[in-house]
Amino acid sequence: MSFLISAAAFIVVLTILVFVHELGHYAVARWRGIRVETFSVGFGPEITGWTDRAGTRWKVSWVPFGGYVKFFGDVGVASGQAEEREFTAAERAVSFHHKPVWSRAAVVVAGPLANFVFAVVALAALYATVGQEFSPPVLSAVEPGTAAAAAGFEAEDRLLEIDGYRVDRFEDLMLLVFANPGRELEVLVDRGGLEMVLFVTPGIRTVTDRSGNEREIGYLGVRGGTREVVRHSPPAAFWYATKQTGFITEQTLIAVGRMITGSAPTDDVRGPIGIAQLSGEVARFGLSSMVEFMALLSISLGLINLFPVPMLDGGHLLYYGIEVLRGRPLGPRAQEIGFRFGLALVLSLMVFATWNDVVQLHLVERLRGLF
Repeated sequence: MSFLISAAAFIVVLTILVFVHELGHYAVARWRGIRVETFSVGFGPEITGWTDRAGTRWKVSWVPFGGYVKFFGDVGVASGQAEEREFTAAERAVSFHHKPVWSRAAVVVAGPLANFVFAVVALAALYATVGQEFSPPVLSAVEPGTAAAAAGFEAEDRLLEIDGYRVDRFEDLMLLVFANPGRELEVLVDRGGLEMVLFVTPGIRTVTDRSGNEREIGYLGVRGGTREVVRHSPPAAFWYATKQTGFITEQTLIAVGRMITGSAPTDDVRGPIGIAQLSGEVARFGLSSMVEFMALLSISLGLINLFPVPMLDGGHLLYYGIEVLRGRPLGPRAQEIGFRFGLALVLSLMVFATWNDVVQLHLVERLRGLF
C-alpha cells in the first residue's frame, strides 16, 4: 500500500509539472505562429491522445519521466535541428527553426518560466484559502550554552534581516539556519527600537528522518512565539508566494553552488525513486503539504532546465546566445557534439541521483529482506 501511494502520488505530481512546463513552450510557440505537431506528457509509445483542430496531437505516453512539444520542422523531439530539406515559403512561416532567434528563445524560456509561475500561483492559492504557517520573527527564549546565546541574542529580539535577506516570519529564520550548519550568518535585529548586527555560526545537529536516514542541519538555540495559520488576502497571498518562490530559488542555487565547490555534501540529491518516496510521504500529510511539495519541485524543474547544458532548455539558450554573437548558428557538427555531451552529463546525474536513492533508502537491504 505504501508503494502504491508513493507511485500514484509521484505520477500525479510529475504529470502536472511536466504538463505545465510543456504548456509554457506550447503557448508561446502558438503566439509566435509556430505550428505544434505533438504535445506529449511522457515518452515512448502513446497510451491515449487526440488531435485538435490546429493539427496538434495531444497524447499521454508510457514513460512518465518528462515530456516534450514537437514543432513543425524538427528532426526529433528535442528541437535541436531542423529537417534537412527545402522548405516552402508557407512552411518557413510556421517552422520553429526559421523564426528569428528572439522568438525561439522566448519559446524555450517559456517552459521554465511556466514552472515558476505555477509555483507562485499554487502557493498564493494555498495561502489565500487554507493559509500560511506564520509566527512573528520575535524570539521568545534563548537557550543557554547555544550558538545564539554565545552570539548575544536575547529574548524579545525582533529579527529584521539574515545575510541581507528580509525576515518576515520566524519560519524564515528556521529555514535559513537549517540550511547553513557551521556557516557564519550576519543577523540584523531590533532590540527595543535599537537596530544592531549580530554574527552567529549555527551549530550542527544530526536528525533522523522518517526513512531512518541521518542528516546534519543547523541549530541556533532560539524559540519563537506561537505559530499560527494565517489566511492572507489575495494580494498579500501573491506577495508571500512570490517571496517564498524567490527564497527557495535563491537557496537552491546556493546549495547547488556549495555542492559543486565541495563545501556541502551531495547526499540530498534525489532521483526518481527518492522523489517518489517523498511524494508518498507528503501525500499522507494532506493537500497543503502536497501543494507546497509540488511548488518546490516545480521551482527545481524550472531551475534545472535553465542550466546551460545542451539537451536542456538552458543549453538551447546558450546556443542562441552564441548565434547572436556570431551572426549565424553553430554548425550541425558542433551542435551534435554539444548534445552528446549534454546527454552524457544528464544521464550521469540521473545515475548518481538514483544511486543516492538506493543508498539513502537502504533498498539493497530491503530487497534482501524479501528473500
